[in-house]
Amino acid sequence: MTVKPASICLCWIVLVTLRPAGAGPHPVPREHPRLLGSRQELRNLAQARAQTYPRVAAVARQSGGDDYSKLISLALVSAIEDDQTLGRAAVEKAMKYVAGPIRKGHTTFGTDLALCAIVYDLCYDAWTAEQRRQCHEYMNQTIEANVQSETHVFHNGWYGYKNWGIGLACYAAYYENPRAPEYLRVLRDDWLNRAAPALELAGAGGGWAEGYYTNYFLYEWLFFCEVARHCEGLDYYAEAPQFFRHRAVASLFETYPGLGTYNSRRSIPMGDGGGRTFGGDRDKVLSARRILVNHFRDDPAHQAVHAFNETTPRSSVGNYAYKDFLWRDPTVPKGDLSTLRLSHVSPGPGYVYARSSWDEDATYFFFKCGDRFTAHQHLDVGHFLIYKHEELAGDGGHYDSFGTLHDVNYHLRTIAHSTILVHDPAETWPGIRAGTVTGNDGGQHHAWPHHNGAVADPAEWQRRRSLYDNADLPAFEDAGAYVYVAGDCTRAYSPAKLSCFTRQIVFLRPDTFLIFDRVRATKPEFRKTWVLQAMKPPTAADRCLVVTNGKGRLFLQTLLPENPQVRLVTGADLYAYGGRSYAPSTNTGPAPECRIEISPNESRTTDYFLHVLKATDAQDNGGPAATATIGNGTVQVAVGTATITFDMDTVGGAVEQAGRRSDLAQTVVLPYSF
Repeated sequence: MTVKPASICLCWIVLVTLRPAGAGPHPVPREHPRLLGSRQELRNLAQARAQTYPRVAAVARQSGGDDYSKLISLALVSAIEDDQTLGRAAVEKAMKYVAGPIRKGHTTFGTDLALCAIVYDLCYDAWTAEQRRQCHEYMNQTIEANVQSETHVFHNGWYGYKNWGIGLACYAAYYENPRAPEYLRVLRDDWLNRAAPALELAGAGGGWAEGYYTNYFLYEWLFFCEVARHCEGLDYYAEAPQFFRHRAVASLFETYPGLGTYNSRRSIPMGDGGGRTFGGDRDKVLSARRILVNHFRDDPAHQAVHAFNETTPRSSVGNYAYKDFLWRDPTVPKGDLSTLRLSHVSPGPGYVYARSSWDEDATYFFFKCGDRFTAHQHLDVGHFLIYKHEELAGDGGHYDSFGTLHDVNYHLRTIAHSTILVHDPAETWPGIRAGTVTGNDGGQHHAWPHHNGAVADPAEWQRRRSLYDNADLPAFEDAGAYVYVAGDCTRAYSPAKLSCFTRQIVFLRPDTFLIFDRVRATKPEFRKTWVLQAMKPPTAADRCLVVTNGKGRLFLQTLLPENPQVRLVTGADLYAYGGRSYAPSTNTGPAPECRIEISPNESRTTDYFLHVLKATDAQDNGGPAATATIGNGTVQVAVGTATITFDMDTVGGAVEQAGRRSDLAQTVVLPYSF
């Protein structure tokens, strides 16, 4: 990315449930419990959150439940009520991990360590001396076995699979396990030298280049950050401010409008995953926002996020009551969500988010045009999402598993996204994710040394920057009545077939989008295709295709190229191209059911694509009814009461609305202070 935000001015606030504001680094307390505060602090919290704590106690005392929620609930209630029976029950469950085989590699060994650490600390008196010795041995052996596991700091494993567990285990047994302080020092050195710079590089603005997988790792890492503040007064957030200072706001923008199953909110799909069906990851997202809101509680934007969080005051999974108990702090000042800005930019991953309002029936838009960092990303530079009541333009394919035939030939490929294909019949792709690529979809290339397209740390990324710096956001502005963004997607494609692809998007609030693409191939015979991943097969209307999904509807009008070839790919053909089928082995939930492909009917080196899309209620029958006029090196679009002009040869133009003309921005104008 070429966007380089200025330094951030921060105001650091300490959680009221933790140590007092202004408490700096200090020695790790010797008494237990200490990970989440002293016994008295936990008792005070139970009194302050008297409506939530009984739900935690009920989970602790009921039969059944997953180990994750059960062990944490047992440990909390045992510590607060000094209930040795519950403490021994927690130790008994933890000993199954202690006595079991040492897990290593791409497994959740970090969670195993964390759960044992919480029980060790909060139920310390319930452990026998021999059990503690065995626990220390288990912790040390697990850490040693995973020194080389999950070391890539751009990947979810460093945070969620690994180091939150190592950190909690070291703080829990800090004085009893002689090796704990050294392990903790190694973790902190790696954080300061590799991980924090990675968050600053790939996470500036609060988004994360790995996309949806931030919903899996971040909550656990924030859990550790809070433990580090309890135990040593360390502020990990201050060491990666460009990410943490904006993450709660970005997370808010990464949720679709409207409430879903069990009053939960669905995160938008980015890369692998996608949250199409209900799961506990939704509560992780909520808890992560709460932790950051508690920390930055004096910031007006975070107070507005708190108001947003309070629209879902209870975790959607009943056994996760402990998350509400620990992280939902009603003493945070509640801001006015309606006054929060309606767009956000995360320059690190190249994400742009925008809404029409903060109403639950708002129109939602997401655009991505960022660089390559890690394996869970897709080949989807220039991709966008549109949502109104339901997903209308979505993210194609299914994450049936990592590296399957479907995954490497469709799900992660450009063809599964709403961007541009340029077909060079001679183009080939190497294997990716250790999977065999046999399909030529005409999409973006992946000429990276590692088959995952992943780098270990920022230093390696900078050394090979020419391989990974493959997209830019030249311009962004939220002018209120409209949002404008420009993306340069050129370097995401093989230079042997494409020399230019720029995408300009104007979102006319509340519901209309203009997408102008300039695509130049190296040979006129290389077929260009504009792709839209439609959630439902469209019907034809006057000059439009109409996609209807539930209560939402999307009108698509093609203005350029003139007399295009339009292909609707549905049914058994959806996952097939080039004479081969790449159907998924598993259905991961509602996915686009139609690939709309639009191509010129003549071969040219340079083509322009101009589309007008309108998101409405399903009962609305009025399409955009736009017209385009080409002349003097520009294309002028009249839609509704607005006229938008795009320059044909440069990234520029203007918007005329209500008698006022504004030039489209030439730089990134951030809607917040960086």
